[in-house]
Amino acid sequence: MDNEACASVEKELDRVVTKLEQLHENSAAEIGDIASLMSELVNVLGNAEQMVVTTLNTGTQINATNTSSTDDPMGDGINMQVETEPSAPQRLTDRQMEIIREAISKCNERVQKLSTEHRELHGSVSKIGKAIDRNYSSDFSSTMRVDALQDEDNLMLLNKAIAKHYCRQGMDEVARTLIKECKMSDDHAQDVFDSEREFAEIYSIWNQIQKRELGDALDWAVRHSSQLLERHSLIEFRLHRMRFMQLVSYGLKSQNEAILYARTNFQKFAVRYEHEIANLMASFIYLPGGLENTPYKIFLSQDMWTELSFTFLKDACQLLGISKNSALSVVVNAGCTALPALLNIKQVMQSRQVLGMWNGCDELPIEIDLQPEFRFHSIFACPILRQQTTEDNPPKKLTCGHVISNDALHKLSNGHILKCPYCPVEQNAEEAVRIYF
Repeated sequence: MDNEACASVEKELDRVVTKLEQLHENSAAEIGDIASLMSELVNVLGNAEQMVVTTLNTGTQINATNTSSTDDPMGDGINMQVETEPSAPQRLTDRQMEIIREAISKCNERVQKLSTEHRELHGSVSKIGKAIDRNYSSDFSSTMRVDALQDEDNLMLLNKAIAKHYCRQGMDEVARTLIKECKMSDDHAQDVFDSEREFAEIYSIWNQIQKRELGDALDWAVRHSSQLLERHSLIEFRLHRMRFMQLVSYGLKSQNEAILYARTNFQKFAVRYEHEIANLMASFIYLPGGLENTPYKIFLSQDMWTELSFTFLKDACQLLGISKNSALSVVVNAGCTALPALLNIKQVMQSRQVLGMWNGCDELPIEIDLQPEFRFHSIFACPILRQQTTEDNPPKKLTCGHVISNDALHKLSNGHILKCPYCPVEQNAEEAVRIYF
């Protein structure tokens, strides 16, 4: 059902994208035609203006000649008063008027066509929203447990999770404001900052790497160099490699600095990364022309820096024994993964009138298949009842070594005698012991 819903929305989205691409192409062509028509119109008006100026200049010269006629009765060439009729206004020729009308008409047609195509696109965009509303539920109240936040302890845990998330993002002031407004105790507030202080530094360095600033990252790697080597981490070498290539990318002016950096920092990696270091040193060949069109251009791409930042985040969190994701983000992402399945089962339970199965306990009515990154502890499912064990139904180890759930143990027992479902050993059911994963 989820795949069908995604496919339906994606289909409408592809239609809009296709129409946008067509509109972009058509608009570029139409605007080009309009620009050509306007250019032609400007030329026509320019020629007409030149003709008017030429005509006016000619009329002025003729009038000036008449004022100095030899028929002057005074004989001294003095013009007492000359009256001339104003020149008739110059009009555009019929051909010029035809060109102007044709250009204006074509411009109006093209603008109208663009407006119509743009108006038709609105309908396609609105269909995306309708497809989302049709295929996805926007009412999640049926899966909510309002009573969970009515308990003061649960509400305080939620506030702590939110405050810790802000601390991880380097937003300490926001975290302090939240702590103040929710009236969190001093002990809880101190725990928020103490538990996230180490990650705040890691998060700050992670941001700097994405901005191509390696100073703090290299200092951190040097401080934890021995621990990183024990864990066979690659991050220290990769940081030095990226800094070296960054210096090489600056050109000939940084050649000496890059050579000195390589001699200082690559020595302890010479055995393990001998071949790769040799390849890095070969980049000096391309210094005069730059690295943009060379095999080393990959080190200039943002993708390489993003990959380096996430590698640092993962290795640093593993070294310090902290999670790279906050508890709040893990809960939200896991909830988003589980929400579609919960909505579907809720609808089925409502249609069959078996809502009593959703008893509001800590156990969900169905199993949610989460990704490996959301699993933080071992899970045991009873091979007999095919159910996950809980605190009320813990796993029990039989004397023969096989493990089943407590409920299965009671169902298979005949008094005190139990026959293992996997081997023919008969044993005393009371000798089964609880195990912990």
